[in-house]
Amino acid sequence: MTTQFQPPNLALTTIGLSLATFMQVLDTTIANVSLPTIAGNLGVSNDQSTWVITSFAVSMAISLPLTGFLSRRFGEVKLFVTCTLLFALTSFMCGISESMGMLLLFRAVQGAVAGPMYPITQSLLIGVYPPAKRGMALALLSMVTVVAPIAGPILGGVITDNYSWPWIFFINVPIGIFASMVVASQLRGKVEKLERPKMDYVGLITLIIGVGLLQVVLDKGNDADWFHSTFIIIASVISAIALAIFLIWELTDKDPIVDLRLFRHRNFTAGTLALVLAYAAFFSIGLLVPLWLQQNLGYTSTWAGYATAPLGVIPVLLTFFVGKYASRIDLRYLASMAFMVMGLTCFMRSDFYLGVDFYHVAIVQLWQGLGVALFFMPVLTILLSDLQQNEIASGSGLATFLRTLGGSFAASITTLMWTRGAVSHHAQLAEHINPYNPISQAAMQQLGHGDKARGASVINDMITQQSFQISFNELFHVLGWVFIGLIAVIWLAKPPFGAKAGPAAGGH
Repeated sequence: MTTQFQPPNLALTTIGLSLATFMQVLDTTIANVSLPTIAGNLGVSNDQSTWVITSFAVSMAISLPLTGFLSRRFGEVKLFVTCTLLFALTSFMCGISESMGMLLLFRAVQGAVAGPMYPITQSLLIGVYPPAKRGMALALLSMVTVVAPIAGPILGGVITDNYSWPWIFFINVPIGIFASMVVASQLRGKVEKLERPKMDYVGLITLIIGVGLLQVVLDKGNDADWFHSTFIIIASVISAIALAIFLIWELTDKDPIVDLRLFRHRNFTAGTLALVLAYAAFFSIGLLVPLWLQQNLGYTSTWAGYATAPLGVIPVLLTFFVGKYASRIDLRYLASMAFMVMGLTCFMRSDFYLGVDFYHVAIVQLWQGLGVALFFMPVLTILLSDLQQNEIASGSGLATFLRTLGGSFAASITTLMWTRGAVSHHAQLAEHINPYNPISQAAMQQLGHGDKARGASVINDMITQQSFQISFNELFHVLGWVFIGLIAVIWLAKPPFGAKAGPAAGGH
């Protein structure tokens, strides 16, 4: 057994690793509000500009599960430094892109190198922190994971409005160079046992086809009206066949590119299931609330950002305490409390109405932050608790991949259910408006200032708004019960939840 590796400066190492993760997570949302500007500048439609998000998401989803294979082949430190430098380089190339094709190419490469960054950061942090302080490291990483997606749209809006859209990519360059230099110097000399695993070509090809097409289906399904589109049907069938082959092959291959046998660990299975479902519900909230604020309440994207931003306040304030003291409590109690709080805030939103003010929206976001602060660190600790040190990179990569996929499913299903629910409620409410009814005629006359057609249009707009509001409330009622149900899932895990002794973190 080798002694644990200690970097010369643990705080500086943590800053380097956290900055890289912040930059990578930030980039999943920073471009969202800038799409109309990018589309205008590069002379493409708004619909085409959404591929800026899709290309990044598809590439990242494919490379995430390869983290374990790549870390065994090249070593965690080398993989982290290389990915971070390439992320900075591709960010620069995105910024100087002069056509949509060029931008999409570099966004795809950026997504591919972004995939391993978060799981490797997790593994390196666990490796350099002593067992008693690993909770603190994971809590800090959790805070970064929560704050970065909130900061993304606000920062993206401010940069695009006050400077120009390329700067949303250029800001990554100094951060990436600094983070990679710090980590390379601090972790020089960290002994890593490298392997030369056989390249699993069948696994790799079926993974690329299956996950790539699944991500495209989830991203484009709503716009293409799902299975009314021939493209969506063909892509779904090919994806399903490729993923079925991938699963069978990976479970039977001697040296699989994605180690699905990690699910033999009870805590990894229970923790990953809780993480994926909770993150999917959390992602749904993060998507629905800003959309609802802009579409139903007439907020600008910047003010929608301000209204949702309080979510990050409590995680920032509580990170130190959660990391320091969480290990003294059964982590299942903390996770249960997190799910309870997040469920209650969903029930509070299910009572929102069209006249709700900024304060009430922001205060519910603030309280949800308490649930978020208590959610990530305990669940991450539980799912990693029964893995050996040399399985952490693979386990973290696999869990993060499934979490990302869960978010994509949630995004598609949530927007579909919200829209379909609104259409259904619109039909029910409109039944009561009869143009031959004297009361309806009087209302149309009054609202249209004498013009019945205009009055009918005003009434239709009011019904549409109310329909979306009712659908919003119903969805949050369902999300509330999803969180409450997750309490049972997390209790499938069994203590102890401390890190595995295994081979020491200094070398695999």
